[in-house]
Amino acid sequence: MNSSQSPHTPATAADAAAVEAQLGRPPRGLRAVAHRCPCGNPDVVETQPRLEDGTPFPTLYYLTCPRAASAIGTLEADGVMKDMTARLAADPELAAAYRAAHEDYLARRDAIEVLQGFPSAGGMPDRVKCLHVLVGHSLAAGPGVNPLGDEALAMLPEWWAKGPCVPLQQDGAAGQQDGAAGQEETP
Repeated sequence: MNSSQSPHTPATAADAAAVEAQLGRPPRGLRAVAHRCPCGNPDVVETQPRLEDGTPFPTLYYLTCPRAASAIGTLEADGVMKDMTARLAADPELAAAYRAAHEDYLARRDAIEVLQGFPSAGGMPDRVKCLHVLVGHSLAAGPGVNPLGDEALAMLPEWWAKGPCVPLQQDGAAGQQDGAAGQEETP
């Protein structure tokens, strides 16, 4: 998959419907489409740093595609996060690049709204807690920004190969979901 950065675009009604079908519920704090799957549906959305009720929502880039989320869940179950965290402790160069990814994530979130005292997401900068967040960051920011997100993305199968995870109807309403996204925070 070409994971080059796609332009962040405002979510259309059809995008919001697709994300709702992907998640099985309406999205919270939806700000923009941060990346599109090769099938055309959003697969990463950008969320508001705070929800409408004022609750901080530190997961800026949220992976919505259930097929991608499922494949990432398999990586997590296979111990990839534990291995990556161990490598962070043993490889100062990797740790520095991951810290830079953390700073990038915070800068992008803070450009929208500062969440004073709230960490970035996915375990950054010291450990790997959620590959969904790291892959979402890699897809939204483009290659070379988050080394462990890029690495996890390279391990994934072509989740889009079977076609869209949720079909869009003529009126922009999405069809049934193909599964549920599992991440550290939910929009």
